[in-house]
Amino acid sequence: MQNFWDYSVWGFFNLLAVLLVSLLLANALKRAFRFLEASLIPTSVLAGAILLLLSELIRITTGKEIFETAFFNNKGFEMLEMLTYHMLGLGFVASTFKSAGGKLSRQRTGEIFDTGVTTVSSYLIQGVLGMSISLIAAATVLKGFFPAAGVLLPFGYGQGTGQAMNWGIIYETEHGFVGGKSFGLTIAALGFLSASIGGVIHLNILRRQGKLRPRRTEEGQLRSEQVQAANEIPMMDSIDKMTIQVALVASAYLLAYLFMILLGALLPGMKAVVYGFNFLLGVLAASLIKLALRLLKKGGVVKRDYVNGFLMTRVSNFCFDLMVVAGIAAIRLSILERYWGVILIMGVLGALLTYYYNRLVAKKLFPAYEQEQFLMMYGMLTGTASTGTILLREIDEDFRTPAADNMVYQNFPAIAFGFPMMLLAKLAPGKPVLTLGILAAFFLVMNIILFRRSLFRRRGK
Repeated sequence: MQNFWDYSVWGFFNLLAVLLVSLLLANALKRAFRFLEASLIPTSVLAGAILLLLSELIRITTGKEIFETAFFNNKGFEMLEMLTYHMLGLGFVASTFKSAGGKLSRQRTGEIFDTGVTTVSSYLIQGVLGMSISLIAAATVLKGFFPAAGVLLPFGYGQGTGQAMNWGIIYETEHGFVGGKSFGLTIAALGFLSASIGGVIHLNILRRQGKLRPRRTEEGQLRSEQVQAANEIPMMDSIDKMTIQVALVASAYLLAYLFMILLGALLPGMKAVVYGFNFLLGVLAASLIKLALRLLKKGGVVKRDYVNGFLMTRVSNFCFDLMVVAGIAAIRLSILERYWGVILIMGVLGALLTYYYNRLVAKKLFPAYEQEQFLMMYGMLTGTASTGTILLREIDEDFRTPAADNMVYQNFPAIAFGFPMMLLAKLAPGKPVLTLGILAAFFLVMNIILFRRSLFRRRGK
């Protein structure tokens, strides 16, 4: 019989409540202290840092891990990892359900394609840098260091907390990388700091050059059509519209889980990789459900639109906020004592390389809105899409340039070109030098594709 006063009933809720309260506290601190607001550090990152510092302080003073106490059912770290993993997949599913808008012109299609290729090229150059650093460290100053650790740089910077943790766990459990999970999560946390610090520095440079328009002081007002489009189901009926959105997201994620079971059975040797791609299979499942709804509406079976873009954005943002705060709180600093030098070198050089590479691409390929494209890409490729949006809003408050749309639609070419790179992460522990060579060659190919117009135009001339 279940006792409702038992911690096994309350442990998960206690953890969830602490995460959400930390978000409220971080938001209050950003409102109270001007330098925090000006820093552009996402609230979720600040909330995670608060919990991380608090847990470390308690560990140092009492010798106990706060998340391993009975208050969290002695499973706090496991639940933090579970939340990080699932919020990644659920956030991508909700983002996929949002409307793709109208038809795109040939020029816009090309810009979106180039944005997706830039994303993959940035992953690759981060991977080349990270692998080079970890191989040198393993061969010189850190004997016995995991040589494939550098692969976690593109996962932490380019893809964010969830994937950095997924692959950190795979390396830790299957390949003996002690502290691999915390290593990946720490790299992801440094990515957010890189986005914020680098973004602020760049914005200040633009301000001194007179290229940054002052933001309006009044709050932006949502138009009614942004909240509810024509022919959608009502906001409140026998079932609430928000409930419908959550049900659609849950249905797609359940379908993704069934795909994972099937693929795991067909590819038993790749089971960890299959389940590490929960976000990718979630995107596939959501796309299939969207297609089914579209066909049902076209056939007259469904009369109204059930997906609401405004609410789906709220669902995806909630998932990503929770993912970030849980991921940072799950870091165990005590495990990383030997690795701090490698982590800091990897983090700083990763930020600089991502900054200058994306500056070059934006200048060459997106001259009409160079600064907007750069800030969006740099923020996204060191943090998440939310970080890219934060930086973009500082210079393009109303999203008048196509940069925001590029960020949304580039996922499709990025997934298509980036999937092979993700598979290289499986090869890296056994053959790190070969993996480095493949990453470098793949980066060269991606840049030939990216700069194809100027390269082949010159050859023609």
